[in-house]
Amino acid sequence: MESWEFGRAVRRWRDRVAPGAVGLPPGSRRRATGLRREELAALAGISADYLTRLEQGRATSPSSQVVEALARALRVSDSERELLFELAGLSAPGPDVVPSRISASVQRLLDRIADTPVAVYDATWTLLDANTPYDALMGETTTWRGLERNALWRNFVGPGTRVVHSPEEKAELLAGQVADLRRTAARYPADRQLRTLIRELTAHSPHFADLWAHDDPEPRTEPSKRKVVDHPAVGPIRLDCDVLFVATDDVRLMIYTAEPGSEDAERLALAVVLGTQQLVDRADPGPAGPTKTGRLSDR
Repeated sequence: MESWEFGRAVRRWRDRVAPGAVGLPPGSRRRATGLRREELAALAGISADYLTRLEQGRATSPSSQVVEALARALRVSDSERELLFELAGLSAPGPDVVPSRISASVQRLLDRIADTPVAVYDATWTLLDANTPYDALMGETTTWRGLERNALWRNFVGPGTRVVHSPEEKAELLAGQVADLRRTAARYPADRQLRTLIRELTAHSPHFADLWAHDDPEPRTEPSKRKVVDHPAVGPIRLDCDVLFVATDDVRLMIYTAEPGSEDAERLALAVVLGTQQLVDRADPGPAGPTKTGRLSDR
């Protein structure tokens, strides 16, 4: 193709997405009504440099994962999503691939609980999206790339999370995650990305390799929904963590709440306010300062 229509479509659709619609602060120095390139890149989990090359037609072979991430970040309709895959020379993922699409109905649900920390995971426990309160509570997720976005990788290999676990709780969590991943692998045996995840986890975590090889049944006890989050500015916050499974889309919503009127509810509210303000400050620091997502362009 002489002209790269994929990049043109992404550029047009980026202009029509209002920052507030995707949980971003509008900023006082914003010139356009749509998303900045760095903001879209952060939402999609790719570098701003790569997005620039895609939009300018200098990169012409995005992976299916990148196309899906851009479609999700741009909040396109189902027909536009199919068009985006077509423009990239790809077929939209079929039923044999782990779904990574956040449907319009799930997105409406997320919009209605925008003041509550929520993260959305696919069936492999790879992070699809997290709202601003979640980032304020658990730490910013927009800079996570590749395997960093997978909860099993973070718990078995990577830095973990701000949630505090006893040794027994951690063992139950890991065993439950492996059991759930095994069920996912049985449902999607043809998914190459899933096979790569299992291979990488096995190579880098002897504990995961041992749990996976033993093919144990379900853990004997259910992990507790009560979680303690050690927030760096507020301290420990005791919260309820409910995981909602959307069967038709095969995604999981992880929602953190506190008992109304409790000290933990006050701490949660303070953590969200402090974290949100930090995100706003980084997104709109002034004419001479770097933006929050601008640092991604150097990666």
